[in-house]
Amino acid sequence: MVTTIQVSEELKEVLNGRKLMPGETYEDVIWGILEDTMELSDETKKHIAEAEEDIKAGRTYSLEEVKRRIDVRSRIHRKGNKKP
Repeated sequence: MVTTIQVSEELKEVLNGRKLMPGETYEDVIWGILEDTMELSDETKKHIAEAEEDIKAGRTYSLEEVKRRIDVRSRIHRKGNKKP
């Protein structure tokens, strides 16, 4: 269901200023603002905890390593071999 809300010109300009890309709707902007105040889901909290454990355990990659791996995989893919 779609509905219309009334906002002042001032608020409309603030919302316009918060658009991240052309074509973004006011609904997108408002959801983005609301997300900052919403509680994280249990699943998201679990993933964050797992990621923190990975970091503590040293299970990380440097930016250079990620770039190297992407480059190797893209070269393999371009040669027609689908296995990385």
